[in-house]
Amino acid sequence: MIVCSETNFPLEFSRLRNSGCRFIFVVDYEMKSLILCPTDECALNGIFYYVRGETNASFDTEIKADIMSIFPPDYAEYNFAFEKVMKNIVSGNSYLSNLTFRSEIETQNSLDDIFISSSAPYKLLIRDKFTVFSPEIFVKINGKEIKTFPMKGTISSDYPDSLEKLINDEKEQAEHLTVVDLLRNDLGIVCENINVERYRYAEKISFNDGGIFQTSSEIKGILRNEYYEDFGNLLLQILPAGSVTGAPKKETISILKGAENYDRGFYTGVFGICEGDYLDSCVMIRFIEKKKDKLYFKSGGGITVYSNPEKEYEELIRKISIPIHRDS
Repeated sequence: MIVCSETNFPLEFSRLRNSGCRFIFVVDYEMKSLILCPTDECALNGIFYYVRGETNASFDTEIKADIMSIFPPDYAEYNFAFEKVMKNIVSGNSYLSNLTFRSEIETQNSLDDIFISSSAPYKLLIRDKFTVFSPEIFVKINGKEIKTFPMKGTISSDYPDSLEKLINDEKEQAEHLTVVDLLRNDLGIVCENINVERYRYAEKISFNDGGIFQTSSEIKGILRNEYYEDFGNLLLQILPAGSVTGAPKKETISILKGAENYDRGFYTGVFGICEGDYLDSCVMIRFIEKKKDKLYFKSGGGITVYSNPEKEYEELIRKISIPIHRDS
């Protein structure tokens, strides 16, 4: 396992890629902790992964992890941060800000149990530190083609008209359009011939206690030669992910730093797998972290000028669950 600085990450990434080995990369939100590890060494270093069916872990289907109790931040605490963000939005400093919090949870299960029993296309366990079960693709690269799939817009799936409400919701429409424009601009840093292949399609994610609909889009581009040769630098150029920050990105990151009362750490960073001209990665949402024998679930949502603090607070809590399967 190689623990990198932001400076030497591209060099180590290229070294592993040029060696022909298959390896995992993990980058935290602030790009302060960057991990690279050949897949055949991951288990020895307490790293277990699942990327679209590829895994180095054994799964016991009898384990059924669940969250027993949730202790979210006080609404007053959330609203204080919300008002800070909204003040900046009204002032024109941000158009979309992805405000997040951490909530203490209680469960009879270990991080290992949660990793094993949860269902998602991307899962990662760094033993005794955190696990993530993410539905959100960050970027996929095949040859010189790169795609990104921003996921933004959520509603409970408990009602017959839930999907229709999500698709027609003015706030959700504005939020999704903003993040698609942001990701198009991010891809423009590293590639050309950018097109939105699919716009705002819906997927369902099911939990033990219900489910949600979420909307995503698919954006494609062709890598410029210098970034085709340097995937590590490519990642640093487009991180952190626009779907978990906001727009404009630089200003919004600063706003969130002043509003959120904790460090995100690896939450909303990215992890993925690479070999040669192939790369597949996700945004690390749906995230549980262990700190001094306590578990914290980190969650949040996008704030726009249309946002209502009570609804955003409810969404933050609704996302605190373990997925049992994923419907397309």
